[in-house]
Amino acid sequence: MDNAQLISAGTILLTVVAIAYGGSFLLRIVNGAAPANDLQRTYYRAGHAHAGVLVILGLVVQLHLAQAPVTPLLAHLSNGVLWAAILMPAGFFLSVIGHDPKKPNRLRHLIPAGGIVLTIGLISAGVGLIAAGTS
Repeated sequence: MDNAQLISAGTILLTVVAIAYGGSFLLRIVNGAAPANDLQRTYYRAGHAHAGVLVILGLVVQLHLAQAPVTPLLAHLSNGVLWAAILMPAGFFLSVIGHDPKKPNRLRHLIPAGGIVLTIGLISAGVGLIAAGTS
């Protein structure tokens, strides 16, 4: 891995600290120490889970790509996995902010947008790794 990749990987790992803090926030909600309605609880749980899984998946993708001669375009597009780790949780958290929302706001559209970016990133990484393995 080159220096830029090492810095990126280190930064990704540090985001897990923020995700862990989000877990403590969820624990306060579950224990009744922080107010949240059922919609917010559901969306906060989903946002927290997506953040954790997608950050680790993004790190794994980056580590694999660092070891293979993947084209720059496919390597760049594979960053969609990490962008999804931002977009999808942001959609879950930001779409239910406020006092006792009854339904998610327009920021809910970040969730499917993140899904599209995730798909592009995973396909790019997969195709890039397969192409590198067959060349």
